[in-house]
Amino acid sequence: MKGRNSLCLDFIHTLKLMIYSSRKVANHRSMMKTQFMQVLKVKYVLWAADWQRCLKFYRELFGGVVSFESEVWSEIVIAGATLGIHGGGEGKRTWTGLSFQLDDLREGIARLTECGGGLTCEPNDTPEDPIHLAMCIDPEGNEFMLTQSRR
Repeated sequence: MKGRNSLCLDFIHTLKLMIYSSRKVANHRSMMKTQFMQVLKVKYVLWAADWQRCLKFYRELFGGVVSFESEVWSEIVIAGATLGIHGGGEGKRTWTGLSFQLDDLREGIARLTECGGGLTCEPNDTPEDPIHLAMCIDPEGNEFMLTQSRR
């Protein structure tokens, strides 16, 4: 067990580190304000031939909240991330790079087809490689992944 003086020295050392860290963060924030533009939000854009169908798909599949809606541009928030739906797309099959991690992939796949989406690659479910990834497509041709963390 440490003595009282040793504990006091540890406490003082910890305080010094906290002060140093807070100054470092403050300096970094100050530097960022003068050297970088301030990013308010990151959005990912999907093109859609039928923007209303696309918006409805993501709203119904993930319970997304529509924050803005028009023929040219709409936004839907899913798990804190904003998807922009841009009208005027060609409906061609396009890889988006989007991945949605779910708590239950099998349930997500069933819901995907109910909402008008489809699977482009069935998940591989073996004892060595438990179900964790499904390649999917929305009604507008945008490809994405549904995943589940391995347990």
